[in-house]
Amino acid sequence: MSKGHTAVGARLTDLILETFRLNGALLAAGDDLVRDLGLTSARWQVLGALALEGRPLTVAQIGRRMGISRQAVQRLVNDLVREGHLAFEDNPDHRRSRLTALTSKGRNAYDKADARQIDWVNALGTGLAVRDVAAAVSVLKTVNGRFERNPGEEA
Repeated sequence: MSKGHTAVGARLTDLILETFRLNGALLAAGDDLVRDLGLTSARWQVLGALALEGRPLTVAQIGRRMGISRQAVQRLVNDLVREGHLAFEDNPDHRRSRLTALTSKGRNAYDKADARQIDWVNALGTGLAVRDVAAAVSVLKTVNGRFERNPGEEA
């Protein structure tokens, strides 16, 4: 255990560092999985936020669901609109904040990526115990929830 960490703090630091490494590996694997569909992991995430929500969203709403800034999402959305994967729609609740919607091209690309992800993740999970994966998800959700309740504050 490093100087100053509690036992839990040291293990949580290990989890955070492993999460950083895993994030990089997942982004690279995602890019490989969808490259021939004209997507990147980030673009796939935007399509997924809309597909999973099942309705058009504002750029800010997509950013909140993805955990990234509105500005980063705006750049991705602009590219996806130019390529025909997304379209802007009027927002009846806010004149200046347009809604972003999947087009049929975007839905098709997302569905193909989703089918690939299912095969990929099933293979990746071979040999893992469901209870261990569920425990990892639970810990990550708990830690993430602390950030969502107190953004920018210490836990």
